[in-house]
Amino acid sequence: MKQMMTEYAGQTELPRVCCADQKGVEMQKPYAQAQSKATQRAFERLPNSTSPGETIKSSSLILLSLLILLGLSVASLYLGRYPVSLSSLVAYLFSGEYRDSNLPIVLLNIRLPRILGAVGVGGALAISGAAYQGMFRNPMVSPDILGVSSGAGFGAAFGILLSLPIMGIQASSFVGGISAVLIAVSISKTLGRRHDSILVLVLSGIIISSLFGALLSLLKYVADPDDKLPAITYWLMGSLANIRLADLWVIFPVLLLGTVPLMLVSWRLNVLSFGEDEARSLGINTAKMRALVMVCATLVTASVISFSGIIGWIGLLIPHLARFVAGPNHRWLLPTSFLFGAIFMLLVDNVARSVASVEIPIGIITSLVGAPFFIYFLKNSSKQSW
Repeated sequence: MKQMMTEYAGQTELPRVCCADQKGVEMQKPYAQAQSKATQRAFERLPNSTSPGETIKSSSLILLSLLILLGLSVASLYLGRYPVSLSSLVAYLFSGEYRDSNLPIVLLNIRLPRILGAVGVGGALAISGAAYQGMFRNPMVSPDILGVSSGAGFGAAFGILLSLPIMGIQASSFVGGISAVLIAVSISKTLGRRHDSILVLVLSGIIISSLFGALLSLLKYVADPDDKLPAITYWLMGSLANIRLADLWVIFPVLLLGTVPLMLVSWRLNVLSFGEDEARSLGINTAKMRALVMVCATLVTASVISFSGIIGWIGLLIPHLARFVAGPNHRWLLPTSFLFGAIFMLLVDNVARSVASVEIPIGIITSLVGAPFFIYFLKNSSKQSW
């Protein structure tokens, strides 16, 4: 018995296992140690979202952004080619009185839908970009990485070529965007078994974007140059001129359906942005998490693009700006990105419909502003955590 059991410091040392069992235990030690280290790294890198200082700072930033957005929305009712005096606007907003019979039509049927549409479109593209950047751990990712913009553009051009009504064009654009992403995901599922799944998914998105871009060029080539081609070109440059109140009843439910789940799983995005090992060590099902992000972001992006056309740079630029101000914690990054995107889009739309007698497509302004600002931001920003 003394050979089988020894006492040391009041604790019992069990007999050694046989050689085979001991070898199995020794083989499991590196794996267990690696899992332990991955878990420790994940906990060390998790943002301290419960810090009172961070909570106060981030809440104040969101509140300030809401106030700026509200003030800018009221100011946007005043801006436009149709002259509206400030006194008439204030009187109508607070008392409902007006002397100009066209004032309610201009404010409620034209400008208010554009304001709400700009808020929804800008916020949706920005929050989708932030979610994709966190999921892919890549700051150069935008919402159209899986081909949703190219597919939506092809769908809209196809609808215009068939002389569909505006709702038919929007539906065709939405179906085209969703179809492009589904094809890209299907390709990655087929080929990703033998290669890096994330890399194959990104490459599949590039392939599908090129394919639908070529099909779009074919439609533009066969389109009537006097009628259809100008309509296709204008739609591809992006505009909020055709958004009406009835469209908002379609956009905002889809927007809520896509953004609310992203907000609820923001802490999982924090873990996922650190890598596969850290996420799995904390019990995150990375495959299901990526599927959820792709479904929500694609649904939101395709829905807003179908109404506004293709608008670039917002989903790429705004998350960088929000991350620089709010930090990498997705609990605060996602709502901040939404608000910053809404503010930016509202500013751009005000410029598009106010500075000239003819409305300027929004995509042109976002590219002119976004490209140099993005270069300046990358030059002066420090390395961020993903």
